[in-house]
Amino acid sequence: MEVKILKKTPTELEIEVEGAGHTLCNLLQKRLLEDETVELAGYNVPHPLASNPIIYVRMKGNARPEPALRRAAEKTRKINEVFMKELEKALKKT
Repeated sequence: MEVKILKKTPTELEIEVEGAGHTLCNLLQKRLLEDETVELAGYNVPHPLASNPIIYVRMKGNARPEPALRRAAEKTRKINEVFMKELEKALKKT
């Protein structure tokens, strides 16, 4: 997976995530929208056969998008860890 910066301003960030799909992008978008410093977050998959989605973040006021995206990625990672632990517990019971 490779990340390319397509657009970067003090309050906006647009990145292309090579090899990612709707699953990752949807999770990141949801976590970004939970952040009160984020004005707008979304993603687009320009072509269904080329899995290179573009994630867009615009911030409120003077907030910077990079920390918001890092926080969103970290929250997503933690949720996945919790899910894996619960799944392991459930699988051991069967």
